[in-house]
Amino acid sequence: MTTKINLGCGNNYLEGYVNVDFNSKYKTDILADLEYKLPFEDNSVDEVYCSHVLEHLRNFLSVLKEIERITKVGALVHIRVPHFSNGLGHGDLGHEKQFGWETFDFVLKGYYNLEYRFVIEEKKFNYLSVNHKIINAIVNPLINSLPKQFYERFLCWIIPVGEIELKLRRTE
Repeated sequence: MTTKINLGCGNNYLEGYVNVDFNSKYKTDILADLEYKLPFEDNSVDEVYCSHVLEHLRNFLSVLKEIERITKVGALVHIRVPHFSNGLGHGDLGHEKQFGWETFDFVLKGYYNLEYRFVIEEKKFNYLSVNHKIINAIVNPLINSLPKQFYERFLCWIIPVGEIELKLRRTE
């Protein structure tokens, strides 16, 4: 049986997933605080979806370690976090962290004295102009075609993106 979990589901309850959140006002399958040990066995999860959650955690590095613990080798971990140029992200007092293009590269290379068994399979910027699918369809490929350091240094404050989307794969 495939186990897929939606960590920090909030009001985004996903069918076919085990939906986990700490807030009892949301529909969940499991009520749990992600800052502590996740309520899953070691090597038991095939897929993790985590959208706009990690920025709310005091120590997302330890949560990423917990995700590593519960995922099987080959599991997909789909993460979406706000980019530091996202103006709405600065207004949310619940945000503990900011994320840039290389944040997860540094984390996965062990720069913070933790080793992780993940590789980045895919990473992209999402512009996320609400209710403007045509603009998103034009701007997303344009921004993702630019050298990322150039974009973050010179353009992100002119054309801010909403988020960084990553797909990690759990390795041995």
